[in-house]
Amino acid sequence: MVRYAAKSWTVAQATWSLTAPLAPKVFDSMSAAPFPHLYVDLDGTLIATDMLHESSLVLLRGSPITVLQFPAWLLHGKAFLKRQIAQRVNVDPAALPYRAGVLEIIRQAREQHQRVVLATATDELLASSVAKHLGVFDHVIASDGTHNLSGQRKLDAIRADAAGQPFCYVGNDHVDVTVWEGAQSAVVVSNSHSLRRRVRGCTHVVAEVDVPKPSLRDLLYGIRLHQWLKNLLVFVPLLPIMNEVTASMALAAFWMFLAFGLCASAIYVFNDLLDLESDRQHHRKKRRPFASGVIPIPNAFVLSLGLLFAGIALAVATLPLVALGVLLGYVVLTSLYSIWLKRRMLVDVFALAALYTVRILAGGAATQVEPSFWLLGFSMFMFLSLALAKRYVEIGELRANGRTEIRGRAYAATDDMFVLAAGLAAGQLSILTLSLYLNDPAGAQRYAHPYVLWLLCPMLLYWLVRVWLKAHRGELHDDPVVFAATDRISQLIIIICVALVYMAL
Repeated sequence: MVRYAAKSWTVAQATWSLTAPLAPKVFDSMSAAPFPHLYVDLDGTLIATDMLHESSLVLLRGSPITVLQFPAWLLHGKAFLKRQIAQRVNVDPAALPYRAGVLEIIRQAREQHQRVVLATATDELLASSVAKHLGVFDHVIASDGTHNLSGQRKLDAIRADAAGQPFCYVGNDHVDVTVWEGAQSAVVVSNSHSLRRRVRGCTHVVAEVDVPKPSLRDLLYGIRLHQWLKNLLVFVPLLPIMNEVTASMALAAFWMFLAFGLCASAIYVFNDLLDLESDRQHHRKKRRPFASGVIPIPNAFVLSLGLLFAGIALAVATLPLVALGVLLGYVVLTSLYSIWLKRRMLVDVFALAALYTVRILAGGAATQVEPSFWLLGFSMFMFLSLALAKRYVEIGELRANGRTEIRGRAYAATDDMFVLAAGLAAGQLSILTLSLYLNDPAGAQRYAHPYVLWLLCPMLLYWLVRVWLKAHRGELHDDPVVFAATDRISQLIIIICVALVYMAL
């Protein structure tokens, strides 16, 4: 148990200001006569997440092999598991999604001179870091590595701490009912009508705090449905033979598009879970449903596994064996990117370029149309340029916010000119590769009017230079693919390029 003197509201007020736009509504006021003690739960109550899940993800990101020890640790009890994880990780308390409604209740309690205690089943090491960060708790009661402080154990610890005086307990789950039965008043942080009825039946409820509910829009944003645009690359191998495409080839490409979308969404969810801390410090990404706590971490894991299973099952049922192999290779490579490669300088952007190119290979494997060397070379250079543009935008945001390093990435604010030069060079190499392909007699034989294709070079070069100019001005979305899908000039250029290929055929 750790003791803290609450001297300042500076940190808590700053935290409240960050969470206020997402703040739930406090239905009732705390106008009743205050009790001497206010005990506040942590997981799901003070924060919109669970510290065991958060710390496990941090450990998974930093040392994936260590996660294999979880079953052995759990054999010694849940408290032992929590302590072993807590000793190996450093969870940033400033990056946690705090509930503004609960912080407001704590503020009112302190104004009424109540003693405020953090009472949680989270390990003491992690709970103490949260209490120290907020600076609003007089004391911390938490699991100690031997005893898991939940249910009856938490009630016993609170009674011992309160020394027989009445207290109010702030909780969020059915496991807290045991504590509420021993409390003189309650604050319920939940939308569950059944839980609220149970608590009203055992003690006086002074406040009920609504929490954000996940919507269909949150779910679609979480699986990055808009990113499925990238999977249109599986149709690219069919462009040079557009006038020869059969219904079976088009259907095979469509099945690969769906399978790739499901698997890619599964990895996006997994990647977001590993990036929770960095996403919460980003002005836009902190609104993602997993970073904000709207969709709980366990639900996100189930969602990721379900999407992955569905994608692989669809590929097994509809695609050739070689296409399934390419899809599984993509899953392995993108998983490595999420866990390790994205934190390696330059390796990350080459991996991103490869992941785009794998989509073209997958389309070729599904339709049994072999992509040319020129097409794959063009793809690698083009998407390397776009991946560097993505990093360049992130570096620009870094400089604008006065920071020196990108959290979770291996780039510094001083790398901007290098990334700019490398990105422009890669983009120009992609256009050079395209021009060499168009000048190749063997490739020209595919087309009835090959000279029409030369217009592709200035069109794509203009688009690339425009992307980089917007990135340099700070006008580019941090994902160039999203920019291309929403920018009217980009849409027009894509339509013109497809029309040119059709005319050439």
